[in-house]
Amino acid sequence: MEMNSRRYPIGIQNFEQLRNLNRVYVDKTELIYRLIKTDQIYFFSRPRRFGKSLLVSTLEAYFLGKKELFHGLVMERLEQDWTVYPVLHIDFSLTKYTELSDLTGQLNLFLYRWENIYGSNEAETTTAERLQGIILRANEQTGKQVVVLVDEYDAPLLDSNSDTLLQQQLRNEMRKFFSPLKGLGQYLRFLFITGISKFSQLSIFSELNNLKNISMRDDFSALCGITEQELLTQLKPDIERMAEVNGETYEEACAHLKRQYDGYHFSKACPDIYNPFSLFNAFDSGEYKNYWFSTGTPTFLIDILQHVDFDVRSLDGLTATEEQFDAPTDQIVDPIPVLYQSGYLTIKGYDPTFRLYKLAYPNGEVRYGFTESLLPPYVHRFPRENTFYVVSFIQDLLKGDVDGCLERTRSFFASIPNDLENKTEKHYQTIFYLLFRLMGQYVDVEVKSAIGRADAVVKLQDAIYVFEFKFDGTPEEALAQIDSKQYAVPYQADGRKVVKVGVNFNSATRTIGEWKVLM
Repeated sequence: MEMNSRRYPIGIQNFEQLRNLNRVYVDKTELIYRLIKTDQIYFFSRPRRFGKSLLVSTLEAYFLGKKELFHGLVMERLEQDWTVYPVLHIDFSLTKYTELSDLTGQLNLFLYRWENIYGSNEAETTTAERLQGIILRANEQTGKQVVVLVDEYDAPLLDSNSDTLLQQQLRNEMRKFFSPLKGLGQYLRFLFITGISKFSQLSIFSELNNLKNISMRDDFSALCGITEQELLTQLKPDIERMAEVNGETYEEACAHLKRQYDGYHFSKACPDIYNPFSLFNAFDSGEYKNYWFSTGTPTFLIDILQHVDFDVRSLDGLTATEEQFDAPTDQIVDPIPVLYQSGYLTIKGYDPTFRLYKLAYPNGEVRYGFTESLLPPYVHRFPRENTFYVVSFIQDLLKGDVDGCLERTRSFFASIPNDLENKTEKHYQTIFYLLFRLMGQYVDVEVKSAIGRADAVVKLQDAIYVFEFKFDGTPEEALAQIDSKQYAVPYQADGRKVVKVGVNFNSATRTIGEWKVLM
């Protein structure tokens, strides 16, 4: 097979480096042009690994007048006046913040570098005074307004999430540092602030009363990420190679990529958006792996979900107002805003009558990765052990051995430690839900997430299994519910054999009791 001549920007967040190395770039410059010509002061949030830093770097290259880097892009045609501005680029992701000195040290480094360019004044002693002096001198020396770009503004606050005192100290220091920006509006050409969360600009940038939050604006929803249209046009050669490597048709590769990496929406009428980090990694390796989720397990999110006893089964589709899921996360008591802003949930629908958004997992990559992280706290097993059981369950069903599958399931539950926390029916229902969700990585599985659906439906090549579980009931009651609620009816015309499985879960033994199978 011919080597892939296209190179992807994996790990490259600098626009100049990306262009000089001739890496694949999905052209966002038309949107960027509209952004810089529309207003002056913006806040924009997106999940990690979505290209925020590359966006900031592209803005920097534009305002520094580096026209040559935009050769062949839409910006080259749109921009006629390449004005060079002084740019102050602040990136808070350069270190970890475990104490206040980590932040003050970073701020001093930024200020020192700018003072080497624009000079200093010994009367300026605080970080706020020094920033004010730098902006005024930069404006005076160049005759141009100043551009301020703030990348990952919330990194210090996310790092200190478990330390309330430190977080307050960091927030106060950042508020003081940025305080001069309000009174220097006439000296600023452009101010752009990015981060993951709304942690909250309301406190750190509270004095910027003209700060425009475009995070949920339809017209700027595709600033980061890759839209389906961009995928099918600018990245068509990459899809074709993906199909060839995996022995698929072009259409099958498109469907596979969509199922695995698509599904993000950040506004009411947002186009389908793919995760760029996962997409480029998939193209580079030729494999449909879980790239985005493997870059960081959200341990603190799992802890929050368990602490508030959140029903994780609802994550497949819940409703909320914008104020509920896009709220500032200074005090993390509700996991939903953090799950949305971090990218584990996304917008899947909007009801304008009641102004309600439907939230759910964006795609297969996130659903599987998050489910895999959720299961160990419930069963006290290592993920690899859970994966072994899940694969074994599927292998049994592929052989048509329902009894073997349920015997294995019985052993799985019987081996869960018998502690006081594991006595509720909800706990075991959640484990069943997570197990079947993990099976969905390998075969087509529907898991109950709304009224009127069987607990689980597993679709194999020659058979469809409809499962219903009863807690301290009987298999007959479970089968009767499948019939009375007509759970199997939607699959009767499919052509595959439909198998109904009624299972009882015994709370006394904490494992599966009897079951009954009807072909």
